[in-house]
Amino acid sequence: MAKPKTSFVCNACGSESSQWFGKCPACGTYNSLEEQISIQSSVDVPSRGGVSNWQATQGNGKPAHKPAKARASLTFDQITDRQIARWESGYGELDRVLGGGIVPGSMVLIGGDPGIGKSTLLLQVSNALAQRYRILYVTGEESGQQVKLRASRLGVSKHTDLSSEENEDHAENGKVEADVEVKTLSSEEIEEGKNADLYVLPETDLEEILREIDSLRPNLAVIDSIQTVFFPALTSAPGSVAQVRECTSALMKVAKHEDITMLIVGHVTKEGAIAGPKVLEHLVDTVLYFEGDRFASHRLLRTVKNRFGATHEIGIFEMVEHGLREVSNPSELFLGNRDDPAPGTAIVVACEGTRPIVVELQALVSPTSYPSPRRAGTGIDYNRLVQILAVLEKRVGIPMSKLDSYVASAGGLSVAEPAVDLGIAIAIVASFRDRIVDPGTVLIGEVGLGGQVRSVSQMELRLKEAAKLGFKRAIVPKGQKYPDYDIEILPVAKVIDAIIAAIPHQTLEASDLELDDEEEEEEE
Repeated sequence: MAKPKTSFVCNACGSESSQWFGKCPACGTYNSLEEQISIQSSVDVPSRGGVSNWQATQGNGKPAHKPAKARASLTFDQITDRQIARWESGYGELDRVLGGGIVPGSMVLIGGDPGIGKSTLLLQVSNALAQRYRILYVTGEESGQQVKLRASRLGVSKHTDLSSEENEDHAENGKVEADVEVKTLSSEEIEEGKNADLYVLPETDLEEILREIDSLRPNLAVIDSIQTVFFPALTSAPGSVAQVRECTSALMKVAKHEDITMLIVGHVTKEGAIAGPKVLEHLVDTVLYFEGDRFASHRLLRTVKNRFGATHEIGIFEMVEHGLREVSNPSELFLGNRDDPAPGTAIVVACEGTRPIVVELQALVSPTSYPSPRRAGTGIDYNRLVQILAVLEKRVGIPMSKLDSYVASAGGLSVAEPAVDLGIAIAIVASFRDRIVDPGTVLIGEVGLGGQVRSVSQMELRLKEAAKLGFKRAIVPKGQKYPDYDIEILPVAKVIDAIIAAIPHQTLEASDLELDDEEEEEEE
């Protein structure tokens, strides 16, 4: 008779314990252990040889003279080459973060905050792909009527990508792509907005989902979301560690064996990580995070893991009335009004993966009325902000310990790379002296603790993007050779040199960088 076995599994790291702890012994997360009951068979299953069989074949511990022979492993020469053609999703920003398009048979996990637009994006992508491929959209959070209502609002249910003439040409000429079924829509279907190859399945039972996949044979399946899918053989609730792990493993096997692409939606925790065990991110091929401020219209699709392309790539969308729209030139979105510059602003060129983005940084510095000055940063790394403030006080002479400092990036874009350090420093100094930085100047460089300006990577991409947007000068680290992109290069070695080059209409002296006696008496 089968014996139930109780164990406790951490929902953060997936480690298993025989008893409950308030703190996970493996990862140190509090209140993360969940009870899991598994059925253990009382009958021992014999192994296929294993270690005991191997020892028995050796014969009294004597070395065997059996020649080496591979059983199932192959060398690289024995593995057949197959050209994999990526699919165009219909959205260039999504293709960019995936490394050039969707890889057939891959498994992609998309996470993000509630209401950020994950289901909207996947429904629009499914509609675009349904013009060429058979798509199955599995929803565990909505009914079929709700999905159809949302599709009508987004305009997804209408045939937009292929015209009736193009479909008739395909049908008459018999042109069919490899492994792709080209459909022919009738005039009635086009008028009614029907999409014959986009199927919706409101289901949470994993077995029913697998049966539908086996019957329909889609080219791509969307699972929205993995936390709502459950395997009936497990006694744990949907969304638990065991359910998420087993359901993802079963879907992965189907994706690899049947060459079906899987797009999976994952919930996130309050800390921003994808809910469930960490093994969920290890199983899939690509992990994408959909980010954005609920008060802003733009959304960022960021790559965290990608087996078929570069990581840390970024795609930018804008939420409009009819769904998500691509932003072809993101620098215009995060760049302020250059015709009316304000004191305390500086322009930097940040790189997200292989994409350069021109961003405006804004700083505000004012005398503090508290014993300890306030520091706040929006869209930048707080630790780097504190470090730059310390460098400005020690190496330049600005009394930052008596000033409140606020720094923000325009549009709320998160720019945490060291290449924006120089722009933060210049913006703070410009706000302190109430001066305007030349709006035609970009600043690129890392600020060291000794006040030096260090070199950064991908300088060619940054300078090319700045020149394309019409910037005339670039203040960059000294010691590198830069290509000619019709932009004036001003190499600097120290932060003080960058300040003089960026704010040329002032003479920086030690007396100018300190509060006068009257201000100090007023503060006291």
